[in-house]
Amino acid sequence: MQTIQANNYQVFFNENGYTYLNAILDVKSYSKIFIIADENTSNYCLPRLLSLLATEIEIEIIELEAGEEHKNIETCLQVWHSLTELGGDRKSIVLNLGGGVITDIGGFIACTFKRGIDFINIPTTLLAMVDASIGGKNGVELGNLKNQIGIIREPKAVIIDTQFLETLPGEQMRSGFAEMLKHGLIFDKNYWDKLKNISDLNTDDLDTLIYQSVEIKNNIVSQDLTENGIRKALNFGHTLGHAIESYFLENDEKKSLLHGEAIAVGMILESYISKEKALISSEEYHEIKYVLSDIYDAVSFNEKDIENCINLLIYDKKNEFGNVQFALLDKIGNCKINESSTNELIYSAFSDYKS
Repeated sequence: MQTIQANNYQVFFNENGYTYLNAILDVKSYSKIFIIADENTSNYCLPRLLSLLATEIEIEIIELEAGEEHKNIETCLQVWHSLTELGGDRKSIVLNLGGGVITDIGGFIACTFKRGIDFINIPTTLLAMVDASIGGKNGVELGNLKNQIGIIREPKAVIIDTQFLETLPGEQMRSGFAEMLKHGLIFDKNYWDKLKNISDLNTDDLDTLIYQSVEIKNNIVSQDLTENGIRKALNFGHTLGHAIESYFLENDEKKSLLHGEAIAVGMILESYISKEKALISSEEYHEIKYVLSDIYDAVSFNEKDIENCINLLIYDKKNEFGNVQFALLDKIGNCKINESSTNELIYSAFSDYKS
């Protein structure tokens, strides 16, 4: 697969990525390489990465606990201390080997250590390959509020090695697939039509579909890195989806949802709002609801859950002047940004979801 050119970096695929990585390590003469991984990627992915690195530069491994609950400033503090104690300096480089949590937090750590050192994202989950590692967003949660603290700064490169997906459980694959479905819904109806027939897809199709998703996200981000316009389209499903994800994460009585599971619910709810605002047809809405409901298990909400999720919307980072902002569908394959919704309409969306 050909390399994809982003604003100030490139996205490499499979063996091309390691060719680039070894070349840049040689050319830039880094003082030290730090690999940030979690306990899962350390076991399943790190051996492959180390076997393909051809460098004499000293390598240090920093292993984090796995899980969204560790994506916070406390973890950053621990890593900043480790970088300092292990001799990290402004000529060091960080390789983020992991899913969305690792690429988000690892990028943030690199951007803020010594006022910013180079980093490369090596995503190991489908979600990170098609979404989290692309576009230069780096950050952490504030309590259970999603991505409240962060910075937009692009990596030196992204290396997508699809062999890592062989280590991934099915639920993690489905989580990443939600973002791919979103790309079709907001940008490319033909791509959506390919993905919605999931039973017709096989593993041979996956590399091509991942490539197309990266192209779509990069196309959008390249026009609007700092999210003042079209990049907001990527938030479709995420206004309500993030609120749901945060609520289930902080509530001990609820089983936490994977990011893609929450976003799938958010996409159904926000498609309903799109329908009620006459942006998509009833037929389009029911197609979206059917496809997503067929792939993702239904999530149960009672009235208190719904109220609490809606209350969390005020903290969404996309809000402006206290107004909740939605990216809604404008027919399948197009998106309309800076849309509003009444609480009454949001309650109706939840009611329809439950039915």
